[in-house]
Amino acid sequence: MTTPQLLTDIASLMLLIAPSASLLCLVLAGISLRRETGGISFVIGSGFMKWMFWAVVFLTLPGLLSLFGALGVNVPPLGGSISSPWLARFQSDVSNFVQNFVIARMVPVLAAFMVLRALLDTAEGGHPLPSILAALFLLGVQTTYTLMTQFNTGTQYSMADVLGSLWTYLASVIMPIAAGLAVFGAIINFATGKPAMRLVALALAFMCVSGLWYLVRAMAV
Repeated sequence: MTTPQLLTDIASLMLLIAPSASLLCLVLAGISLRRETGGISFVIGSGFMKWMFWAVVFLTLPGLLSLFGALGVNVPPLGGSISSPWLARFQSDVSNFVQNFVIARMVPVLAAFMVLRALLDTAEGGHPLPSILAALFLLGVQTTYTLMTQFNTGTQYSMADVLGSLWTYLASVIMPIAAGLAVFGAIINFATGKPAMRLVALALAFMCVSGLWYLVRAMAV
């Protein structure tokens, strides 16, 4: 039985606005980074991890559909042009809203609020780092999305490929930067008479994340 054109257009619409949904998930991940995890601990199952996962899912949705097709599920070709002018206009409006309003205007405002929150946290005797990290993540939403797009292989296993590439990027790029910040914090703590050895140990651990992973894999074989 032939699928009605209206249903095909709606399904294509959902697929075409998936990149916009991925961007929104990244914005919500940045907000959750400060609100739920404190901006430092990436707790498994936290809001940050969930929104990051859904950002990857929406980005690699065409690959997931092709995976279902390879498993024998009848998936009609989607993602092409939309015949309905109203639905086509709706897709364009959603994309423009996300890019021109949310990403271009709202995200910088949210990042500025996080910077203000960092100052308030410091005034209350807290630590400004969680809010600063959330602000940096929000300002880098578009760059993070572009990076994830480069990791997207477009195959039926693209979701796993993007997650694996993000792990590699975290271990090889982000962790050395975190190690440098830990060393800087250790120097400040030592100069002010505060405990510094924990930060030194953290710096060494951050530099050895990939090595620790390979060690665990070797032990599991």
